[in-house]
Amino acid sequence: MIVVSDTSPLTALLTVGEATLLPNLFHEVIVPEAVRRELTRNHSPLPDWLRTATVQDTAQVGKYAEIVDAAEAEAIELARELQADRLLIDERKGRKLAVQEGVAVIGLLGVVLLAKRKVLIPSARTLLARLDQEAGMYLTPDIRDAALNSVGE
Repeated sequence: MIVVSDTSPLTALLTVGEATLLPNLFHEVIVPEAVRRELTRNHSPLPDWLRTATVQDTAQVGKYAEIVDAAEAEAIELARELQADRLLIDERKGRKLAVQEGVAVIGLLGVVLLAKRKVLIPSARTLLARLDQEAGMYLTPDIRDAALNSVGE
């Protein structure tokens, strides 16, 4: 399974030291150049398992960039070009645009729940709390509770 990632989910996982969940969940984790540049501002060096790829259709990226930021635009287009299984993205506008373009999405919450289901983490609740406190990932109580309930927590 190939996942292309936007910046914020990777940044959050790197911040809490849980980025290795991604290569354990997905066969390949790829970011476009714009995401790599954003990541290296605060997280250098990047993990060896993280691959960078160049978007081919820069005109399409330009069209997407009228709606979302440059890194999101590149991530959406790269996921489309590579026919990735998922685009890892949390921003609402970016998710909506990706889905409109036929790209399947997963968010950081989905990654945490998948990791719990695959027994890669002992507690989704604990990881979500760390992501909230250390990386600024906010979930409404209703969404958090429904998600935790779905994995028996």
